[in-house]
Amino acid sequence: MTTQVIPAGDLMTVHPKGIRARVLLTSVFGPYTQDDEYGSRTINPMELYHNQVTREQGPFSIRMSHRSWGIMLIQHNISAPSTVLDFPTRERFIEEITQHAYDVIGISGIVVNVGKVREMCRLARLHSPGSQVVVGGHVTAIPGIEQLVDADHFVKGDGISWFRAYLGEPVDAPIQHPIVPSSFGNRLMGLRGPRGMGNPATTIIPSVGCPLGCNFCTTSAFFGGKGNFLNFYERGEDLFRVMCESEAELGASCFFMMDENFLLYRRRAIELLECMKKHQKPWSMFVFSSANAIAKYEMRELVELGVVWVWLGLESPQSVYTKLDGTDTRALTRELQSHGIRVQGSTIIGLEHHTPENIAAEIEHAVSHAADCHQFMLYTPVPGSPLYAQTAREGRLRTDVEFADIHGQSTFNFTHAALPADSAKPLLDGAFRLDYERNGPSMYRLIETMMKGWRRYHDDPDARVRARFAIEGRQLAGGYGAALWAMERYLRRSNREVSDRIRALRLDIETTFGTTCRLIDRAVGPVLHWAARFDARFFPHGRPLEPQTFVDRRNWT
Repeated sequence: MTTQVIPAGDLMTVHPKGIRARVLLTSVFGPYTQDDEYGSRTINPMELYHNQVTREQGPFSIRMSHRSWGIMLIQHNISAPSTVLDFPTRERFIEEITQHAYDVIGISGIVVNVGKVREMCRLARLHSPGSQVVVGGHVTAIPGIEQLVDADHFVKGDGISWFRAYLGEPVDAPIQHPIVPSSFGNRLMGLRGPRGMGNPATTIIPSVGCPLGCNFCTTSAFFGGKGNFLNFYERGEDLFRVMCESEAELGASCFFMMDENFLLYRRRAIELLECMKKHQKPWSMFVFSSANAIAKYEMRELVELGVVWVWLGLESPQSVYTKLDGTDTRALTRELQSHGIRVQGSTIIGLEHHTPENIAAEIEHAVSHAADCHQFMLYTPVPGSPLYAQTAREGRLRTDVEFADIHGQSTFNFTHAALPADSAKPLLDGAFRLDYERNGPSMYRLIETMMKGWRRYHDDPDARVRARFAIEGRQLAGGYGAALWAMERYLRRSNREVSDRIRALRLDIETTFGTTCRLIDRAVGPVLHWAARFDARFFPHGRPLEPQTFVDRRNWT
């Protein structure tokens, strides 16, 4: 099932300087949280959670950013002297290419950022005319991209093997994994939070693509489509080694497995579990999984593997996607949560069968899962996906929607059979608000599920399991109750039912963990409450945040 995707788009010729070529790998320039001529949109900030998951939760929206993992992986798998420039400003990009003589300038972007990619290519031609300009990422799936952007090469697929071939290196050499803190810039209730909200994770990328190949999935299509994926680590032992390296470097015992369907590859997961048992690693993992992949495991296996968070595609009770395969997703969500496994649900609005008559019931069904977090996205044909090709054949793609607005958070970019285009955003906003009003802040839900897991496993016979839940117990006792105190007070007048549920959980935690926990809650809680009120007053739609710029040089002289 593993596929090595061969990049397409141009004839491969080795760069004249080979591994002596100086390479710049860069993401597109900011700022990102604004409406501008290059395609940035205020509604589409460079934040996953505040963008697509918790953006209607006011001051309780979870705020964090993540690095551009693709260019980091490429850098660690070439021998040439290289720089990763992540989240630069336009001025910082110009400074970098004028102060250093680069033979290759690689620019990575997604479809919505085609305007920025175009401008960076123009700047590269102007300020570094001797450089070969390479464009990669999902932006290369745009039909006719070669005419829209002035670049020498377009990498449509696996960037590691492309750059290795381009620089004359062995394409099939083992993958070297960079050390990647999972997130940065954490904020909650208007205040800066500790990295990882007190349990910092490191990102591991076992594979890219997903063999299930849902028609709307651009990532699956980008790495081979249905039935294929690109596996960097075939064996659990290899994955274990990479995780040990990250643990030693960052001191983290929590891992964000950036894999489209990590649990689908059961043999590797079980091999990893055996390694963890052998070396007594009480690790925890955040994973993506389909419902049919979870069905391959006993709950005990997931607990022992350290799965504490699952991103689960729910889509719709009427959907035909094989990853759901007739699963009762509400029962599955409750079962996972009863074992302390937080569930990040994901629901699509505007599927082909949605109508004005049934869409309210579909949203109600999604909200009834009471998932710890819930992503809502519009059904969106994105260039490169089978859905895009299908809607193009049917003549349903809208020509009045710019590429910068194909991000699934504002409007349909195709003619829906039953839903008018101007209904998209109100439906989406309403879904986010209903989930928040009915189920409360995601931070409260996450803490509630943690507490369920701790109660069930804190005295487990397995020392590894006990050790992992002891970590969560320290988090619960050491300040999470203060966050609950603030949420309870904040919502007391506007949503008394949710406020009472939050209070009951806080009192349960305080009773369980004792006097020190109560003192922390009463000392820190009022500060968090004040900060939440301040943030809500002055930034009712969320404080505009921009990620910091990173400059990573490797093999540099």
